[in-house]
Amino acid sequence: MKAISFVVLFAWAGIALAEPAPVESAPAQASLAEQIPTTEKEFVSVINQYSSAQLISQFGEPSKRDDLKDRKTGEVVASIWQYQYLNTDAEGQYYQTTELDIVNDKVVMVVFMNNDGKGSPEEVKKIEIKPEM
Repeated sequence: MKAISFVVLFAWAGIALAEPAPVESAPAQASLAEQIPTTEKEFVSVINQYSSAQLISQFGEPSKRDDLKDRKTGEVVASIWQYQYLNTDAEGQYYQTTELDIVNDKVVMVVFMNNDGKGSPEEVKKIEIKPEM
């Protein structure tokens, strides 16, 4: 039992004394942003690794941006960004609009649209749902 305790404590001490991982420098972050793929499947699989600043450094400002703010603090809690002709499908055809939903400076949802994304809610046909009796 003493031997097992010694091994466990020795392993923890090794972790505690280990050097921290080096902090990624700004040039390394910039090169990471340059590597964001634009084909749909690759884009979706890696986009949540990038911050808003990295997205802007590669793609520029979005063509449309809606920020959702906390009513009490005024702090931006989420953003909806739209880019035009950013991503391609498997056949190389561009989607007209790519929408990125961002929370805590990370992309949490991606939507590819074959329209300009400018439709207003008034243009959407409203359907009334009646409860079953």
